[in-house]
Amino acid sequence: MSADGGELERTLGFLEAMTLGGGTMIGAGIFILPGIAARNAGPASSISYAIAGLVALLAALSLSELATGMPIAGGSYHYVNRALGGLFGAIVGWGMWTGLMFASAFYMVGFGQYIVGPIPGLDGRHFVIALGLLGLALLVGVNYYGTDESTALQNWMIGTETAIVVLFVAVGLFFIDSANLTPFAPTGPTGIVATTGIVFVSFLGFEIIATVAGEIKNPSRTIPLSMILSVVSVTVLYVLVMLVSTGVVPLEVLGQSPIPVSDVAEVSMGPVGVAAIAFAAIIAAISSSNSSILAASRVIYAMGRDGLMSDWFNESHERFYTPHRAILTTGGVTALLIALGLRVDTIIALLAEAASFSFLVAYLLVHVSLVVFRQADPDEYDPSFELPSVLYPAVPVLGVVLTVVVISQMATVIVLIGSGIIGLGVVWYFAYARRRVVGEGLFREAFERTPAETYRVVVPVANPETQHGLLRLAAATAHANVERGTPELVAVNVVEAPQDTELQNIESARLDHQRELLQNARDIAAEMDVHLRTRSPVGPEISASVLDIVAQEDADQLLLGWDGAVGEDGYAFGHTIDPILGGASCDVSLVNLSRDSIGTPVALVAPGPNAPVVARRAYEFATVEGTRPTLLYVDASGVETGSDSDGADESIVREIADSAGLDTDEYDCVVVADDEVEEALMGAIEGYDTVCIGLSDRTDGSGIVYGSITRSISESAAGNVALVRGTKTGR
Repeated sequence: MSADGGELERTLGFLEAMTLGGGTMIGAGIFILPGIAARNAGPASSISYAIAGLVALLAALSLSELATGMPIAGGSYHYVNRALGGLFGAIVGWGMWTGLMFASAFYMVGFGQYIVGPIPGLDGRHFVIALGLLGLALLVGVNYYGTDESTALQNWMIGTETAIVVLFVAVGLFFIDSANLTPFAPTGPTGIVATTGIVFVSFLGFEIIATVAGEIKNPSRTIPLSMILSVVSVTVLYVLVMLVSTGVVPLEVLGQSPIPVSDVAEVSMGPVGVAAIAFAAIIAAISSSNSSILAASRVIYAMGRDGLMSDWFNESHERFYTPHRAILTTGGVTALLIALGLRVDTIIALLAEAASFSFLVAYLLVHVSLVVFRQADPDEYDPSFELPSVLYPAVPVLGVVLTVVVISQMATVIVLIGSGIIGLGVVWYFAYARRRVVGEGLFREAFERTPAETYRVVVPVANPETQHGLLRLAAATAHANVERGTPELVAVNVVEAPQDTELQNIESARLDHQRELLQNARDIAAEMDVHLRTRSPVGPEISASVLDIVAQEDADQLLLGWDGAVGEDGYAFGHTIDPILGGASCDVSLVNLSRDSIGTPVALVAPGPNAPVVARRAYEFATVEGTRPTLLYVDASGVETGSDSDGADESIVREIADSAGLDTDEYDCVVVADDEVEEALMGAIEGYDTVCIGLSDRTDGSGIVYGSITRSISESAAGNVALVRGTKTGR
């Protein structure tokens, strides 16, 4: 993780991203699946790979925009979770995590097979499993130690195996027998599409680029370029490998071979070629497993960050800055799968196809998520790469259609296994994650008919004891302004992450507290029949995070809780509140709730820019308990109440009420004539539960300006106190 942002370090460049993306694709697609593909579609299996490549390319285009808009760890899981909400996030997260672990176990068993097979006397599952576990342990250790080390190893392995495969294709083209290519499509179009579903697991590599987006340098350029190039180049390579394989070796031999590429190399390149292919297959299995472990650990890390997994996973090593707990957990489960001794040709192959199903579902939801992000256009989504207008919405729409077609042709048992993984995600969400999820999806915001205007109140919540009271006041305020727009509350809880620490791990207790606060806010809003959204930023300063959200939400009012302290430690109202008061451009209400009851509010009014806002706020607060506010004005002229000036004083109050939009039957007017204004006010407010008083938005160069009356009322009033400041001029 970085030292200043609570994110993983950005250590991966273009070469690392390309090799990381190509590792899983080259390993699985070339050395394991060609025999199965040829058996199911004949020479036309090359078309199956081409179709799978097109489906992958469409997904890569959508993912490129999403990843540059939100380049943090998690990939498809994160984008679906943010766009469609926690339920779909859990489905995709579980699907990706389990799929990558099954694939990694498959690669490591293959690693053992390729070592044991050529050596006489080393036959048997025990040797295969032992070697697979040993290889896995080494890869987990490399990933635990750091991404730099794992990608350095990855670069070497991918370069070596790619060179061998290119040589295999170049030589094999001269040994193609056209008779082997007839009939070209023995199983017809249905067989071609069905085979596409089998081989699609070979294209998971490009997704890994998005999964580790939080660690990629210059993501706006590197992510789309590496994704698209890796898919296109590997697709071309796959098509050529299948044409060479089916053209060199007869279909009946190739389809039954557990090592099909080696059989082709024996014909075209002799014993040296077989040895080279065996070596390439071994390092391909290692690189594919390494990529899968890296990506799977980042998925579970991201799920822990978002509350869909335990926060225990959402911590990085204090020395290596890697998600070590997520890596160890992923490695442990993968080791169990290897230790089960599953047969490569049966169960493992079946689970690999189920992983293909899970990722097809994930990419389908990725396309939907892109449309949701485009429609909702949230402030935090600012992609540096956008699909050009000629490709949008054609890319996501075509991507969904092709994905559905491929899934529809997959074997029933595969659909059942994949559906079981989806079901696991659904059960996990409702049994564990539902009440822990902080954020909300954007689907409703994207497709519901948005009102022409919204009256939006932002409410930071931090103290469970005052949370209910603040939200009750905010809801009353929003409902009282329904003529200005549809009422909406935005509850905010900021987790403060100081910049001056080496490690920005967020403790589980703090995230749990945040989730509890925001879930309580949703429950309270449901009781009050007001729409509420939640925001859960992590930042070095609470005040800056709150101001950012106020600006992003274009808030009409900010309602803040406050402990009643004035003028302590060189601040007017505190080191967090002062910057907010100085920087917020909307109405601000600073509320100290010392009583459960709002009762009858009293607004202290006098000619001035804030007086109508104070009167309006008192009226809004009065609606909480159905009372009528009092507008209190103190005439400092010293004239006795009831004199000729009394009518003039009431006229001042009426003008203020008119400016606040209040009719005469919506408030009571009280005028006190006394040249001791402060003393008169303190006596007059004794019978009220809530006092509203205006607060200047001026500063004197050293802080917020406040008067002695504000201080006296804040410190001495027995009931609730609300300091009210109107919208700043020039907002």
